[in-house]
Amino acid sequence: MIQIKETTVNNLPLLEIVEEKKKDHILPTVIFYHGWTNYKESVLVNGYELAKQGFRALLPDAHLHGKRMNAKLPAEQSLEFWNVVGRSIQEAPLIRDHYIAEGLSDPDRFGVSGLSMGGITTAAMLTQYDWVKAAAVLMGSPAPVDFTKWLFSSPWAERSQTAWAETLPREQMEDAVAQLIPISLNLRPETIDGRPVMFWHGTEDNLVPFNMTYDFYQQIKDEPYAQNVTFSSSNGVGHKVPYTVSVEMADFFKKSL
Repeated sequence: MIQIKETTVNNLPLLEIVEEKKKDHILPTVIFYHGWTNYKESVLVNGYELAKQGFRALLPDAHLHGKRMNAKLPAEQSLEFWNVVGRSIQEAPLIRDHYIAEGLSDPDRFGVSGLSMGGITTAAMLTQYDWVKAAAVLMGSPAPVDFTKWLFSSPWAERSQTAWAETLPREQMEDAVAQLIPISLNLRPETIDGRPVMFWHGTEDNLVPFNMTYDFYQQIKDEPYAQNVTFSSSNGVGHKVPYTVSVEMADFFKKSL
């Protein structure tokens, strides 16, 4: 039986999903991040599939999302996108350290995954933490600078009924983009360093461009550091992760972590 437990770690709300008979064991662990304007419950299927494969799955609410939502919806705070990603990157070690200290997670078998904004967060974490032993990026861009420039005239801007570029002074935009360079996997691909990484993207995604992920994979696939990187796609699929891809993600971690 799979157990779903709602808890908090260092004041961070999350769902812990694990096989009930293994809940007190030291287990390989995967943190899975949800997308923009969503919440931890929206990615339950991914946590469930990970737990079925013997993992402890941890699904946090991102900053300004779920139980951490403030008076305004995140959709009304479009320029907070990278602040949310950055907070998730900063908070990941707090979650990891807690579960290791409690004797519930194997420090040498820790993975990260996520979809959409969560996939972007996952790609960025590969540039920051060598304790991420495997990662699965589902419809997330590894190129945050290019993605940000694209965002200003994208369907994201249309959904918030504003042109982001019109609300952000050029100097402020340049400063914001410069801060993304250290977490840009496409600019620091060698930080993959042989780790298993899975990329998946739908070919008709109009919210996180397919080509940014596909082009990145094509550029690195023959490099020694990328020998364990894989890429798969689903023709005609838009900004949605099919159930079969969630199963594929869990199988990937079973083989890699």
